[in-house]
Amino acid sequence: MLFSVRHIGCLAMALSLTTASLIAQAPPVDASLAARIKERYVKREVRIRVRDGVQLFTSIYVPRDTSRRYPVLLSRTPYSVAPYGADYKATLGPSGNARYVNDGYIFIYQDVRGRYNSEGQFRDMTPILERHDTPADVDEGTDTYDSIEWMLKNLPTNGKIGIYGTSYPGFYSTVSCLSRHPALVACSPQAPMTDIWMGDDNFHGGAFLLAHNFGFYTRFGRGPRAANLGPDPVYPFSMGTPDAYQFYLNLGPLGPGTRKVLDSATAPLWQSILTHPTYDAFWKARDVRPHLRDVRAAVLTVGGFYDTEDLHGPWWTYGGIEAQSPGTDNRLVMGPWSHGGWSRGDGNVLGNLQWQYKTGPFYRDSVEYPFFAHHLSGAPDPKLPDVLVFRTGAGTWDRYDAWPVTSATATSLYLHPRGKLAFTPPTAGSTFDEYISDPAHPVPLVDRIESNGMPRDYITADQRFASRRPDVLTYQTDVLTDDITLTGPISPILHVSTTGSDADFIVKLIDVFPDSAANWPGDASGFVVGGYQQLVRGEPIRARYRRSFEKPVPMVPGKADSVKFEMPSIHHTFKRGHRIMVQVQSSWFPHIDRNPQTFVPNIFEAKPSDFRKATMRVYHMPTKLSRLEMRRLH
Repeated sequence: MLFSVRHIGCLAMALSLTTASLIAQAPPVDASLAARIKERYVKREVRIRVRDGVQLFTSIYVPRDTSRRYPVLLSRTPYSVAPYGADYKATLGPSGNARYVNDGYIFIYQDVRGRYNSEGQFRDMTPILERHDTPADVDEGTDTYDSIEWMLKNLPTNGKIGIYGTSYPGFYSTVSCLSRHPALVACSPQAPMTDIWMGDDNFHGGAFLLAHNFGFYTRFGRGPRAANLGPDPVYPFSMGTPDAYQFYLNLGPLGPGTRKVLDSATAPLWQSILTHPTYDAFWKARDVRPHLRDVRAAVLTVGGFYDTEDLHGPWWTYGGIEAQSPGTDNRLVMGPWSHGGWSRGDGNVLGNLQWQYKTGPFYRDSVEYPFFAHHLSGAPDPKLPDVLVFRTGAGTWDRYDAWPVTSATATSLYLHPRGKLAFTPPTAGSTFDEYISDPAHPVPLVDRIESNGMPRDYITADQRFASRRPDVLTYQTDVLTDDITLTGPISPILHVSTTGSDADFIVKLIDVFPDSAANWPGDASGFVVGGYQQLVRGEPIRARYRRSFEKPVPMVPGKADSVKFEMPSIHHTFKRGHRIMVQVQSSWFPHIDRNPQTFVPNIFEAKPSDFRKATMRVYHMPTKLSRLEMRRLH
């Protein structure tokens, strides 16, 4: 069932809550919160010994009031539970919402195995074990189970534990549910890393997310840990230029280039990427999805449509639980947010995009807080929908019983000659468009100088600069006479050829604003909304993986072949007077690494001579229908 709202009050009524009143009840986050935490809570630091003898450093905040027992909110992280010692955190609980502090919870923060002040060996996305027959058979689920056992025996709990976390801590939240401890009753994986090769942080469509990962691994997991534990060693690093595009271009082939600054001794996790370029057993062992069975805690998975890091994870986590654990209280929220944007700020602006609605406070007070309060403290059931999604382009919240939306109908957008895009296929002719892709001059991610190479707002960036390049194909519809809402995952099917033996194809779905569109009210940035080509979704496919992600095969030069892949879900209304645009290109730099366009066993180890220009063709004819398959909401 669909329920669409245009105003805050309507949605809150549908949730059996009044958003405005909830926000009014919530005390503002102000400078007094930190003082209130010190006044009301006692901080303890302990080391919890788990079944194989490893001790996990744990920071605990317990209410000073000993007259009752309290529910627990747990966060497990590889990013440090600091501050250590006598200093207190300035906020506590999910999203730093002061309401948890006022209500009374036990807040627990734990350094995961092998990180910061916890003992043991850290493993990147620790593989999940299906059997735990001996004390040596440990994973993050067993570490969570043993930690909860300690909490129940040593803290004044009410016997109910909730866990939450975003990004990497989102992964730990998911796998903690797999501990299946009976006291763990509520779990909220937020932007959870789920399968980092197939679509989260490391690879998309077999293409490597260069800027994001290089920036991350220059500071995470580097070097041997000190004997006395503590933080990772610090290795200063500077690109030497404010222009990340030029820096990554200067690196050349990634294997030899990055080893100059990230060697095996100081960056072992980076080396695992360079030595596992395909979807092999190393990556499959880190896929959470096959294990999402018999989940007993209530689950609230959260993500953002504009997340540039872990956009696949929320869909896969929710869908995996729905398919494999059908009896679980399983819910999904997807809003108009960047990575973790739901937990901070007003949530009404991202890059060039604005909407007149503060989605952040609504989520924190009308969704997240009532979810935990109900399951942990016995507060009234907020009657959250199974799926709550923000309709981008329209600025509304919609409620559904399932995802993808069952009432939506299948449709396709077809590429036509002369840059035309339509919901009907071409009927005649043998036609194609072509462009020259040059690895020495890749298509940039954004049209500005960037120091990190992956700005979070690229996912809403204006694509006018790209549509004017000769190495980008652009197709658009006529002006829309009615609103059109496209929903769910998108499956591009391209019929292509190359004069090389490998290629990347990036497909972008774009909302083109009318030339007459007014600038955003009160916006002083100078951004011109008229003619804005707003990126709605973009995703690459590395053609070598068109048959299999495990066993890459080269393209045959000059021979037409098909590539098919899936882009993460959207829920977007293209308004009347707008156009729908699709762009196709073969580089997106430095967001993804450069394809040499010559087939080599491991692209990371390609030689400079392997990087060659190639002519790409995209065919659009009755026998080779290049298109985007999707669902349309009526």
